[in-house]
Amino acid sequence: MNETLKETIKLVPDQPGCYIYYDKDGEIIYVGKAKNLKRRVYSYFHKQHDSVKTNVLVSQIEKLEYIITDSEVEALILESHLIKKHKPRYNILLKDDKKYPYFLITDEDFPRIQVVRKKNLNPDKGRFYGPYTDVGAMYATLEFLKKLFPLKQCKTPKFSNRPCLYYHIGKCLAPCQGKVTPEEYQKLIKQVELFLSGKQTELLKQIQIQMQKYAEAEQFEKAAKMRDSYLDLQKTLERQKVVYENTKLNEDIIAVLYEDGILAIVILMVREGRLIDKKDFTYFVDNIDKTEYFETFFREYYTGLKLEFPDKIISQDLEAVGDKELYEDWLKVISGKKITINYAKGKYKELYELAVKNATNVLENARIKKMAQIRDDFNEVGSYLAEKLHLTNFPNRIECYDISHIQGTNTVASMVVFQNGLPKKSAYRKFKVRSTEGKPDDFLSMKEVLSRRLSRLGEPKWEKPDLIIIDGGKGQLSSVMQIVEGMGIKVGEGGIDFVSLAKREEEVFLPHQSESILLPRDSNALYLIQRIRDEAHRFAITFHRELRSKSATKNG
Repeated sequence: MNETLKETIKLVPDQPGCYIYYDKDGEIIYVGKAKNLKRRVYSYFHKQHDSVKTNVLVSQIEKLEYIITDSEVEALILESHLIKKHKPRYNILLKDDKKYPYFLITDEDFPRIQVVRKKNLNPDKGRFYGPYTDVGAMYATLEFLKKLFPLKQCKTPKFSNRPCLYYHIGKCLAPCQGKVTPEEYQKLIKQVELFLSGKQTELLKQIQIQMQKYAEAEQFEKAAKMRDSYLDLQKTLERQKVVYENTKLNEDIIAVLYEDGILAIVILMVREGRLIDKKDFTYFVDNIDKTEYFETFFREYYTGLKLEFPDKIISQDLEAVGDKELYEDWLKVISGKKITINYAKGKYKELYELAVKNATNVLENARIKKMAQIRDDFNEVGSYLAEKLHLTNFPNRIECYDISHIQGTNTVASMVVFQNGLPKKSAYRKFKVRSTEGKPDDFLSMKEVLSRRLSRLGEPKWEKPDLIIIDGGKGQLSSVMQIVEGMGIKVGEGGIDFVSLAKREEEVFLPHQSESILLPRDSNALYLIQRIRDEAHRFAITFHRELRSKSATKNG
């Protein structure tokens, strides 16, 4: 730590605010917020950190700046702004592979409704509604809106002296030809906004009142159109699941799942007591704290929300984030109204479970999509792994082992095999470990399993692997290499490559090397070896449960 940085740390005040870390090149590498700046900054430089990422960050800090705020809520808002502006490399930056579309009601004398992409958002263009994660459902909604509300379709009139075809088929009121007054047209726009805000019940009442007025004025054609719109909207509402009877509560129910390097987030939108929409988001991330990722998502989503804010947000995952009062205050600042947070207990538990069911489906679909991509690009993925991990073999056949037991009883091991990037379940093997019964010893267990497996090299159905992955860090890999070398198994070129994968920071260790290798978090290569490791763990646990169940039945 340089002297200037030491002096700056001494001057940091006991007040809320944001701190900004710079590296030797003057680049902002991290932005954080704190209720007490002095305490938070001090903890970075005077405490031991379990996280490799934090240790690396601290080692690169050359300069510190801070901004004092009046409250922690202000610090939270400022932190979000600074992260968005500077994109520091050590802050979590969620990258989704999709650019979500929005509805735009244009800022014109006679507005139109358009579909626009997130990257094109400009508040001066009009009012935005979204994002919409299901593009197919969005375009279906657009067609329904065009049928229900005959808004202007063209930016400029197609003809100077007559309406275009849209007018004649009832999909435009032809404001360009003076067929509708600005006042009537604005009423239509307000109705579209009610629909997009989820206030369909209020919209139904307005249409019914308008229909009665047309009928009383003997404008029967307009009354008939209103009646048709009313019936169409009523059918749509009947198809929406009623969550709460006789209520106007507007709620977002959020579920978050993390597995195999995939973060899946689902938001169920309840408006006026009805489940009207589902939004889902997937991110490919590493194994660091899921809570930190969710907190980043939560802030980004509600900061950029273009639809009307809910009255209540429900999620068990928010309990892990903590600071409920802080986030309720923050939501009040950005939304202009009181929004309460509930931890998905009591009467909200059933709704949360529905959100979890949807998130499980999103996670599985993302996993299938990712594995299909690896299968299709395996030559590239395998070559990348071979280069980055200094493998001597192209990793066509990869094996991974895992040990499972409870205090040394019913010790078992699994062997999973991935061929060309995909699981080859016919080659999976289960082992009952005999050498350590009653005395937990993962080293001896692994020694037995590898000895039994490697002694069968070359036998039918026991093909030689190109790469063996060990679950664990440098110590576990060193132990395995003692076993392998003691058996006289050739390692490297013409033999077998070995690596280990440490779960905490997803570090890859190579034999007889002290420094680990970190593969890019969003790389298919890292995802593949994570998936293999997790599959070995799942297979071992499943076998161990089977044995315990048989033992319990036998003893019973």
